Amino acid sequence: MRTSLFLTALVLLGSLLDGAPVLADSARIKDIASLQSGRENQLIGYGLVVGLQGTGDSLRSSPFTDQSMRAMLQNLGISTQGSQSNAKNVAAVMVTANLPPFASPGSRIDVTVSSLGDATSLRGGTLVMTSLSGADGQIYAVAQGALIVSGFSAQGQAATLTEGVTTAGRVPNGAIIERELPSKFKDAVNLVLQLRNPDFSTAVRVSDVVNSFATRRYGGLIAEPRDNQEVIIQKPKSADLTRLMAEIENLVVETDTPAKVVVNERTGTIVIGADVKVSRVAVSYGTLTVQVTETPQIIQPEPFSRGETAVQPQTDIMAMKDGGQVAILNGPDLRTLVAGLNSIGVKPDGIIAILQGIKSAGALQAELVLQ
Repeated sequence: MRTSLFLTALVLLGSLLDGAPVLADSARIKDIASLQSGRENQLIGYGLVVGLQGTGDSLRSSPFTDQSMRAMLQNLGISTQGSQSNAKNVAAVMVTANLPPFASPGSRIDVTVSSLGDATSLRGGTLVMTSLSGADGQIYAVAQGALIVSGFSAQGQAATLTEGVTTAGRVPNGAIIERELPSKFKDAVNLVLQLRNPDFSTAVRVSDVVNSFATRRYGGLIAEPRDNQEVIIQKPKSADLTRLMAEIENLVVETDTPAKVVVNERTGTIVIGADVKVSRVAVSYGTLTVQVTETPQIIQPEPFSRGETAVQPQTDIMAMKDGGQVAILNGPDLRTLVAGLNSIGVKPDGIIAILQGIKSAGALQAELVLQ
């Protein structure tokens, strides 16, 4: 039943892809490309989470937590010399975040908090003020707030129940941006569009669509494809860069992607692209199943004898061979390919083996990606 549903899904996928019009492969430029100067920047910081219910770091096993706690208290004017704490309500954490492009001071971003020591759970904790730095060492944001931990953990003397990850969490809108990036959008002299799926055909089509728009609007060509990923757009003298980008990102382009078959052997997932074709090839699929059953027998000695109880091994071996059908596959399109695989009636793992064999035979006209 599961195999039938899986193959039916493939057939439906093939019919949708094969019967779709050309406009189904069209997309806006903002959906297939990103602005090079508009990329995110990664931030990182080291901080403390307080308020844990005995699930924090053990200060003897995590000395850096004790040192950080003492340094924080000293900065607050509290002397900790000569004292020793055994509390487990504090945990040392790493705080990470992504600084959005063109972010302005005062705006907020989400942060991710991950435990560094031997804390068992960060649930219910509060992140104290933590500075977040970029790769250049400058502080760009400051984070603080209550953690949201999706994981759950309960422990008793003889059993433990854990769901999800309890040593990592998030603080929504937990960081305030304090410094903006040195470069600004309007300081650029041109726009660089980077395709999310690099392809020469798509890059040329993006350039053609932008030039067609620019010819009507500004009376000249402004776009040029650099390679299969980047398209350079020169700013016209009379154009505003922000308005120009807003107009360009809504232009519709007919995209093109290479034929691929993506296979995940761990989950049995198979994704076949619309342009995948198979040359004429004969496929036979059959499985040999060997079942070994151990049924040992206990032999008891006769009454009042001096014999010993013994175990006599007994093994039953049974071999079964299924399948063996031969099918002719000739897939000029996805619908025909899926129908041919469906005619063999194999399970997803069998389809994976068949696709690998077809690729080895040189009949699969697509890239086979194994995950």
